[in-house]
Amino acid sequence: MYFEKKYECMNRQDLEHLQLERLQSVLTRVSKNVPFYRQKFADLKIDPYDFDSIGDVINLPFTTKADLAHHAPYGLFAVPLREVVRLHGTYGLRGKSVVVGYTINDIHRWSKLAARVLMAGGVTKDDVIQVAYNYGLSTSGFGIHYGAEEMGAAVVPVSSGNTSRQISIVQDYNVTTLVCLPSYALYLADRLDEMGINVNALNLRTGLFGEEAWSEETRSEIQDRLKITAADNYGLSELMGPGIAGECLERKGMHINEDHFLPEVIDPVTLEPVEPGQAGELVITTLTKEALPLVRFRTGDLTRIVYDQCSCGRTFARLQRIAGRCDDMLIVQGINVFPEQISSILSGLQGKNLNHQIVLEREGRLDKATVLIEADVLVPDKIKEQQRFIETLKQRLTMELGVFFEVRLVEPASMKHEGDAIVPVVDKRTF
Repeated sequence: MYFEKKYECMNRQDLEHLQLERLQSVLTRVSKNVPFYRQKFADLKIDPYDFDSIGDVINLPFTTKADLAHHAPYGLFAVPLREVVRLHGTYGLRGKSVVVGYTINDIHRWSKLAARVLMAGGVTKDDVIQVAYNYGLSTSGFGIHYGAEEMGAAVVPVSSGNTSRQISIVQDYNVTTLVCLPSYALYLADRLDEMGINVNALNLRTGLFGEEAWSEETRSEIQDRLKITAADNYGLSELMGPGIAGECLERKGMHINEDHFLPEVIDPVTLEPVEPGQAGELVITTLTKEALPLVRFRTGDLTRIVYDQCSCGRTFARLQRIAGRCDDMLIVQGINVFPEQISSILSGLQGKNLNHQIVLEREGRLDKATVLIEADVLVPDKIKEQQRFIETLKQRLTMELGVFFEVRLVEPASMKHEGDAIVPVVDKRTF
């Protein structure tokens, strides 16, 4: 079952020819329209017209999250702002905001690619799809939403939270496909059990899950508890969102939409390409983005790429499950958080650096995030002032990061140390 078979099943020779044409086009465009790339190319004496092989991509400079943040909001856009019809946002390194723009053509392409991912995962135009991702500056909800409409399916844009209402909608709307965080899918399963609802009486049959790490064991539990077929997918706000890659029903890796994204895997230390099939950092060059084309963008995600032929008939390479990060970015409740953001908020409130530690745990099925702060760095024996500080910090963290953090004042010795240094992040979660 394909959405665009003529592309999804192209032979590799034709695909590489298409990739090269599109790579040459995007390099020419960014060298003319994006001062950042024009200077980079000039420094390296790169002429886009000299590229006659996909393999030449390794000679191009990398683009990083720091580059996006440094040139925010619109410094890396390749089109005038008047041609941009959508703006999304995410965080770059050190917590600086990154703005991602889309032209109307970008939106149309995004919709088609998300539709490919949905259909590969077993969704059809006859399905009723409940999107329980967050809507807003995040790309997660919108990507799946427009992909579902593109393929002709019915969309229920519930957004995240309010679990009782989510369950009522699954029942009342005869929902057949659930799209959300894998941890939230298990939380829904727990609530269904608590409410005495027979899962077999529901119409659910498929689910697409992503935005956080999850294991094959988690997949098995989701499928068993909700009686559905669960598929993985991959998106990244800086590049596009859901629609970059997704599993077919063989579920042996996520097919990368290689006609729109040129993937590489590099050693994150040496920055050299790894051998085919080896693990490393995923690097992606966009081939068709108009508003914000990115050349060799370092995703920070650790994975490997498999080029073996898939029995589903798709010829696109497959991205293996994301194994982790090679930078200090944390994914909490499906949202990107950098430890430096929390440090900045703390110093902003107190006017000085506070010794603290971030602790991540699972509470039931969901992420629980806590900031531990040395009690003696605040005014001692003034309980009201301490409580006021805690409540203010909670509000600031929630407003600025989009994630709820517990805040606790503790004795220094109670925090985890390595030698004399406090460990900045303690992640106790299992996936």
